[in-house]
Amino acid sequence: MNILVIGSGGREHAFVWKLAQSKKIDHIYICPGNAGTGGIGTNLSIEVNDFRGIKQAVIDYNIKMVVVGPEIPLVGGIHDFFLNDDILREIPVIGPTKRGAMLEGSKKFAKEFMARHSIPTAAYKSFSPNEIPEAYEFMKSLDPPYVIKADGLAAGKGVLILDDIEKAKIEIETIFGGKFGTAGDLIVIEEFLPGIELSVFVITDGKTYKLLPEAKDYKRIGEGDTGLNTGGMGAVSPVMFADEPFIAKVTDRIIKPTINGLKEEGIDYKGFIFFGLINVKGDPYVIEYNVRMGDPETEVVIPRIKSDLFDLLEGVAEGNLEKKRVEVDNRFATTVMMVSGGYPGDYEKGKEIFGLEQTDKLNSVVFHAGTKQSGSRIVSSGGRVLSVTAWGDTLDDSLRESYKNIKMISFENSYYRKDIGFDFDRR
Repeated sequence: MNILVIGSGGREHAFVWKLAQSKKIDHIYICPGNAGTGGIGTNLSIEVNDFRGIKQAVIDYNIKMVVVGPEIPLVGGIHDFFLNDDILREIPVIGPTKRGAMLEGSKKFAKEFMARHSIPTAAYKSFSPNEIPEAYEFMKSLDPPYVIKADGLAAGKGVLILDDIEKAKIEIETIFGGKFGTAGDLIVIEEFLPGIELSVFVITDGKTYKLLPEAKDYKRIGEGDTGLNTGGMGAVSPVMFADEPFIAKVTDRIIKPTINGLKEEGIDYKGFIFFGLINVKGDPYVIEYNVRMGDPETEVVIPRIKSDLFDLLEGVAEGNLEKKRVEVDNRFATTVMMVSGGYPGDYEKGKEIFGLEQTDKLNSVVFHAGTKQSGSRIVSSGGRVLSVTAWGDTLDDSLRESYKNIKMISFENSYYRKDIGFDFDRR
């Protein structure tokens, strides 16, 4: 079978790396892909939201399954595009329809969904531009810091956490003034929940689900979780406080009500669900839903799955996921992200990458995020460039391996955090 993976980041490289291990797959195509995916399958110069171009690729290359990595095509309705096309409707798409993708595409929709199904989350209210006075009044009822979210997709930048109410008021005006484009046409203000975050993932065929390994990512650019938010500077799995009793709470209070809620509301959801959670004194609350795998969490979750990933995707497509097994590697997996200098602000592209061939291929794997092939050279093409993943019997062993390998790689003005996993008690 030929399969198409949509996307160009580290998440998609991890998918392609794992899928290539399946004996059921003949060839993998990726659009648009990166230098890493191009070393495994065939990259196609098609953007993720070019649905007609994707359709032509499916026809030209006899593709029998499509796996959607990023959120933009899902929120844009790529699954619906396939279902409504006479040629494509029999091709399984791993990813929800546009209605299901609203769990990520609209913070207001997600919050209302959680309220309807009694899923624990922070108290909130949503506001439109003509409700600014009401937004100010609601903030007065909350203790600082104040959490303000743009309703729509804002490339991971649409969440603000501010201690000062006057600064929060100014930010509300700038959001409604176009700071996040149309994503900020509506805002959600919610109470701040103190605790430690983690990400939990499931794959579902719309009827049943399989739990995947959990992870914790590190979003701030600076060590000690300081500085600007990024798309993610590293991740670890497993998360040590996510023991069986805690995951049982997550399952009973969050995962099952979500799956059942989707069924009750007639949303035929086929794909991954990312639960962005926070552990508040031992109880899990939902911060956000994503309707795809996270990045860089995928780069530690997928390497811990020992079973055939395609077998799970086939279970989603055929509606028999309950018959499939997820076998998990008990070792730790960690990843450290290597980024361009200046990221997440202005940064340069086109920097040649050296040392990739020197890394340990047995105990680590380098996932490409923002790279491209330029003749015989591999060069940077994004802010987050490489994700260096390694395994170990302990968290420290795994991190030591990741850092050993990242030191072998270089490109001009590169940067990485040296403290991933710093917040875990090694005891």
